[in-house]
Amino acid sequence: MAPKPEHALGVEPHCAGFVERAPWWGGDLQTIRNHLIWRMQPLESHASVLEFSTSDGSGDRLTGTLERPINTTKSPLIVLIHGLTGCEDSFYVRDSARFHLARGRSVLRLNLRGAGTSRRIAGGYYHAGCASDLLDVVGALGYEETRHGVFAIGYSLGGNILLNLLSRLPRPHRLVGAATVSAPIEPLEACKRIMAPRNLVYHTLLLRRMKRDVLSPLAQLSDRERQIVQDATSVFEFDDKFVAPRNGFRTALNYYERTAGARQVRAITVPTLMLHACNDPWIPASPYRALQRQGLPNVEIVLTRSGGHVGFHERGFADTWHDRRMDDFLQRMAPEIGAGIDPARSGVFPG
Repeated sequence: MAPKPEHALGVEPHCAGFVERAPWWGGDLQTIRNHLIWRMQPLESHASVLEFSTSDGSGDRLTGTLERPINTTKSPLIVLIHGLTGCEDSFYVRDSARFHLARGRSVLRLNLRGAGTSRRIAGGYYHAGCASDLLDVVGALGYEETRHGVFAIGYSLGGNILLNLLSRLPRPHRLVGAATVSAPIEPLEACKRIMAPRNLVYHTLLLRRMKRDVLSPLAQLSDRERQIVQDATSVFEFDDKFVAPRNGFRTALNYYERTAGARQVRAITVPTLMLHACNDPWIPASPYRALQRQGLPNVEIVLTRSGGHVGFHERGFADTWHDRRMDDFLQRMAPEIGAGIDPARSGVFPG
């Protein structure tokens, strides 16, 4: 049975302050702002294209672009993980890459399985719990890129995937810290929100893009799976009849429960920053509030009154608030850089 949609966004009055940049007032305008005015601008870096094998026996590979800054500083490699229907060239990924490159940090803009240029070398497609793919990527990076560790940043669905990884990191590992932006940490609640009547346009566009990506000519789908995807009339139906069974889950509800990032957070041992806006039109803030009350020792959760979904365009700043907040987090944790790396393996990382 499909979940009943929520009918109100319910901005919480006790969210932290956030001053929007005119004329992008409110969650919806904050959300769509970059889609309206964004332009592809070159990144000032030395770039190289990478491919990463997966360990599940499928033969699928992931791709990414490693950007090295013109002037480098001692800093962890920044790994940027896009959201649903995104890729390494999504506006928020490129903007964050530009922000960190300007501060002397190397950046990996990753394409998840079946996204962006990885679509040509992967027959499968990523989902909310595919943490093993991220682990494969981090494990394949060489010592030169990771000698100061890795700081991973996940946007929207990419943030939920990242939380699943952080909760089950092996030892040793290279992650020295992480951050999420607008992550759907309770997927069922996010599904209800996106299916709400006030989000009809969002829901229609998102479902259309999900179908477009999954039905690419190189996707390894049976005729029955293709028909199921084409016939899906909602995100829930798409997840229930296609994503869940294809990835070993009984139903969409089982898929949402087992991949919910909110249920993984307590197990996180590396410094992690979670950012979310109370007026995100796609994802409720209540799961973040519930986590805040738990007093998690390794996780900092920050809510703003406004900011929309991966928006955070603030008055008086060209850079987004979430990039600046992550920069502050990185600088505060600087003494801990390298804490997640086994010194005994220094210089002998695979790759």
